[in-house]
Amino acid sequence: MFAGKRMLKVSTVAAMLGLSGWAVAQQGRQYTAADYAQAEKFMQYNVNPLVYHGVDAPTWLADGRFWYRDNGPDGVVYTLVDPAKKTKVPAFDHAKLTAALTAAVPGRGFKAAALPISDLAFEHGDRTVMVTVDGATLRCDLSGTGTCSPVPVPKAARKPGHIQAGVRAPGRPHPTSILSPDRKKQAFIRDNNLWVVDVETGAEKQLTTDGVKDYGYATDNAGWSHSDAAVLLWSPDSKKIATFQQDQRKVREMYLVPVVNTHPDLQAWKYPLVGDPNVTMIERVVIDVEKPKVVRLKMPPDQHRSTICDDVACHGGDTTWDDVQWSEDGTHLGFVSTSRDHKQEWMRIADAVTGEVREVMGETAAKFFESGNDRVNWKYLPKSNELLWFSERDGWGQMYLYDLTTGALKNQITHGEGNVTQVLHVDEKARTLYFLAVGKEPDCDPYFSHFYSVKFDGSDLKLLTPEKAAHAITVSNDGRSFIDVYSTPTQPQTAVVRDTTGKVVMDVAKEDITKLQATGWVPLTPIKVKARDGKTDLYGFMFKPTNFDASKKYPIVNNVYPGPQTGSCGKRDFMAAHKDNQALAELGFIVVCIDGMGTPWRSKAFHEAYYADLGDNTIPDQVSGMKDLAAQYPFIDLDRAGMYGHSGGGNATAAAMFHYPDFFKVGIAESGNHDNRDYEDDWAEKWAGLLVKNPDGTSNYDSQANQKDAAKLKGHLLLAHGTMDDNVPMNNTLIVVDALIKANKDFDLLLIPNVAHGYGPATPYMTRRRWDYFVRNLAGGTPPPQYEMKPYNETQEVQGIGGPDDTEQ
Repeated sequence: MFAGKRMLKVSTVAAMLGLSGWAVAQQGRQYTAADYAQAEKFMQYNVNPLVYHGVDAPTWLADGRFWYRDNGPDGVVYTLVDPAKKTKVPAFDHAKLTAALTAAVPGRGFKAAALPISDLAFEHGDRTVMVTVDGATLRCDLSGTGTCSPVPVPKAARKPGHIQAGVRAPGRPHPTSILSPDRKKQAFIRDNNLWVVDVETGAEKQLTTDGVKDYGYATDNAGWSHSDAAVLLWSPDSKKIATFQQDQRKVREMYLVPVVNTHPDLQAWKYPLVGDPNVTMIERVVIDVEKPKVVRLKMPPDQHRSTICDDVACHGGDTTWDDVQWSEDGTHLGFVSTSRDHKQEWMRIADAVTGEVREVMGETAAKFFESGNDRVNWKYLPKSNELLWFSERDGWGQMYLYDLTTGALKNQITHGEGNVTQVLHVDEKARTLYFLAVGKEPDCDPYFSHFYSVKFDGSDLKLLTPEKAAHAITVSNDGRSFIDVYSTPTQPQTAVVRDTTGKVVMDVAKEDITKLQATGWVPLTPIKVKARDGKTDLYGFMFKPTNFDASKKYPIVNNVYPGPQTGSCGKRDFMAAHKDNQALAELGFIVVCIDGMGTPWRSKAFHEAYYADLGDNTIPDQVSGMKDLAAQYPFIDLDRAGMYGHSGGGNATAAAMFHYPDFFKVGIAESGNHDNRDYEDDWAEKWAGLLVKNPDGTSNYDSQANQKDAAKLKGHLLLAHGTMDDNVPMNNTLIVVDALIKANKDFDLLLIPNVAHGYGPATPYMTRRRWDYFVRNLAGGTPPPQYEMKPYNETQEVQGIGGPDDTEQ
């Protein structure tokens, strides 16, 4: 009788609250270690190793063969493919090379199934292998018993106060020198100056002498990007180097203090902020290596900017300097200068001997200019006296042809909907362009990339990869064939070699997911929902528990990244795990990611949707998309909606909790740039414009500052940050903490000592805390006490599997 009355009360309260029977059952549920272990089964480090025989990092050799890493059940096999002979064999004797490397590098220890090789070259009929391991290059003679000898590498001194950008897993080299095209010299930085070393003899030569602290050569240490790698471009004949002297003498510093049990060493580095009067500048130079002689280009200092990203070297400081291109004879240099606000571009040509500079043409964009969606796409073609130029002036990313002498437009090359994302090869003789593009194929996911060819005059457009999938293309050195690795979010890789007509000339590999499926793994569900305007289609992914029951109601968690330089869901190729989304879903959630308006790879208007209003963060699209999804799938319980994200996603999560406090009940904001005036200058000034301060003390950046709306918080918010974050300094989170305290708001805070933007070794801990927070506050359950997630193993680190989530801005 007593029990019956108690049940009546519970059901009555549930009815009043509008809770389903399943939701009531979840209230107070004790999650066990077995529940968390079931979720952990689907983490990257557990499921990615169960996908066999993918084609990883294919690299063409000069003789028309290519090698790649084959991740199999017994580890990594470096595989050599000869398309002409249609053969595929191990690139070398793995056991013999392992023994030779172990003998050559005492104390390091190598395993044949997990060799950390990042580059390969072959000599003497493949009897000698040049390998780059842990950033060091060794020449290994495998004709006899097998011996390796190191190729001389300079010892480039670190700068005082240097902070490693992020955390690199073992086996992932951090390059410090740049090899010349003839592979005979390496250029590197030492004591703020540029040097070269002879690969064979180890003899070093100093190329510059006037480099000093904060005014050094080839350095890339502005704002969040700082490394020992030199930013430069060798001439094709290996006789000259294009680089710059970077001026940071007037740039103010950022400071971090490590957590230690003694007097800490103050970490300081140059970090210009939005609106700073003095930011990093570059003075362009050409260096004659043999003399040596420095030729300064006759022009004012340039902004430390790229045509596509927030760093002069676009891809995380890996020395890719695509905005500079040499003529084939090394006499002239083509380059593009970018204004501080990224609205103006100038295409210029320099005489490498005299330093004279001529402006060819330029383009101004109303909001921001980009030279591509993925990579820099303009091409300097001095042999035909032409320029291939990328522009979104007609609303889509298209290629145009210009005259180098007059700067006049000759013709538009590509037309129609869809964006050119990467120009991968230019056949000047045949006057044909080969490029990747998205959004051009009807009845196809607009994020799927396909490979095309087209003539310079815009005629004869050909689709070379007909499969409805995301195609990753690697073109051979002679341009006569290409490796096509294609997949979808639900279908694993197929790898083939095609010729320039798109004909398959060789099947290479197909991924095997048999063992993955045996774990109970299920693919994600692609979704399509409506944006805030009720008209625009948005795309994303949905993750459901493997024991999903459509008759139940599930809380929903949105994993967000607002861009504008990328989106929440990432690429559309196959992955066994997307972050921890499936693992989190296993705990009884529907997890989604939605690429909202303001993110790239769609139209120019789509990408510009919230320009100059970074406080938007695509959150109106996330809300409308989640509502649309709930209308499509009744098992989604919108009364229990949560969100989490890292970096820009942390910013967006806090903004969602503050601006939509009645919709989002739980949020986890990790390492968020909560006020971009406390973030490095380039990123925000591109997406929001230059800072304008009004006489009354307000500015055009006020609306994006999360701390201004902290008092609106109603739900559960966990703020997390690494105390040595050199990308988004911890102050970005602490200003929100300060505002929440002043508003007398309850919240949770997790500071992780001594980790940077990616949490590195603390990643499993952060993941577990994320699970606990959603289980406790969104599912109404009790997590198991201090569940310990398993560490990564060596093979996974070598393969790039798992590892820290070091998503950059």
